[in-house]
Amino acid sequence: MSFLRGFTDKIKDKVGDVIADMVDEKRGHGQEGGGDGESSMAPTERLTSNCTGRKKALFVGINYKGTKAELRGCINDVHNISSYLFGNWGFSRQNSVILTDDQSDPNALPTKNNILAAMQWLVRDAQPNDSLLFHYSGHGSKQKDEDGDEADGHDETIVPLDYEKAGQITDDTLHEVLVKNLPAGVRLTCIMDCCHSGTIIDLPFVYNVKGEIEMTLSKRRTGEAIDLLKQAGMAYSSGDKMGALMSAAQGMKLLFKPPPPQQSEEALKVQREKASAADILSFSGCRDDQTSADAQIGGQFTGALSHALIQTLSQSNGHDLTFTQLLESVRDILKNGYSQIPQMSSGRLVDLNSRFCL
Repeated sequence: MSFLRGFTDKIKDKVGDVIADMVDEKRGHGQEGGGDGESSMAPTERLTSNCTGRKKALFVGINYKGTKAELRGCINDVHNISSYLFGNWGFSRQNSVILTDDQSDPNALPTKNNILAAMQWLVRDAQPNDSLLFHYSGHGSKQKDEDGDEADGHDETIVPLDYEKAGQITDDTLHEVLVKNLPAGVRLTCIMDCCHSGTIIDLPFVYNVKGEIEMTLSKRRTGEAIDLLKQAGMAYSSGDKMGALMSAAQGMKLLFKPPPPQQSEEALKVQREKASAADILSFSGCRDDQTSADAQIGGQFTGALSHALIQTLSQSNGHDLTFTQLLESVRDILKNGYSQIPQMSSGRLVDLNSRFCL
């Protein structure tokens, strides 16, 4: 008992230190010189694409029908999102690829090879002011990080229909194919309605509803550790001592494990490597450590993020929103009945209080 009490006190002390550091850091980015209320966060740039060029879209919906991993709303998500975009934002079926697992054409099935080929088609010959869109609804997962660019030691993945034979598609691959070679002035919007999707495109900057940087790749280790320690406290309060110890151990490992000697330098290197000159924006259904709901809403099975996006854009006519207002509205919708917290990220520091467009 004394060991457990000492261990608990140690956790409390460490969490207190971390929170104090975060508060000090926040104050360091707060008001200065009389308090004019302006944030001194890193300077942002304007979005350069006006979305008046070609519009191309890739929609992937996988229900995994007849398998132990079966979902029910992903194909509906593709139909709903594509229909909305075709009717309101200038996208067309002729300039889109739709991969779903209810089709008879083998080239239209969401296999790993088909998804990769369609992603390559999406970004091929992209020019300034083109607007590209990638919508994925299906399973998201994690696997061991092999190249050391993930703070939690895991790559986030999307799960193709043939994942058992072909394997999954990692965030590294998504970034390599979709983001890495896009030129400045191109807009790529990603809608990732799947579990563990917060940073699934491997973009370096994550925003809050004010358009301020909420987290960068180099800060995720501390954030994930705090989340795990909070989970430990909740588990202990509910009587789940084993769950509390496991979560606490994982959180403590992230906080106390000595970082590699070059970690800060490596973090900056990763941030530089993952940055993009193009306007890359990603909306994801949840944080990396959360799951996204396959829900039944209005009598139809649907992904919670896809539904909330359509609801928000339809009610506001879309064109009257800023990016941050869109994120805030989607989060507000999902507060009622869902624990997932939708995320918005970008490939470079941009002003997301500007008007939303596609």
